[in-house]
Amino acid sequence: MSSPLPAHLTLDQLAQRPAPLPDVELLGLDMGWYIVRLHQHGSASLLVDAQGETKRFTGTQWVSRALAPLGFTHGILTWADATDEMIGNDSPPVSAQQRMAYGVRVAFATRH
Repeated sequence: MSSPLPAHLTLDQLAQRPAPLPDVELLGLDMGWYIVRLHQHGSASLLVDAQGETKRFTGTQWVSRALAPLGFTHGILTWADATDEMIGNDSPPVSAQQRMAYGVRVAFATRH
């Protein structure tokens, strides 16, 4: 059994992780940006660059090109939580399990 994920991982560190591969969440942000969170055994990790900054992608195809060579076949596309406190919406935040269960499956089959 693999160990829990650290809070942050680079692509190089991810390539060194033992099997099984973690689940991939592609979190859609405003303005067409995506970030990647990895989930495994109740832990979550944010994909970062070599400087420790959040790795941002401008499309799901770029996530595919980064992760497919590491053996990943798909991810789950989710969106940032949005609540409107101005009208008194007291909705609880969506859990990681709910995001992964109800997100949209995206195949990593990039064609060049």
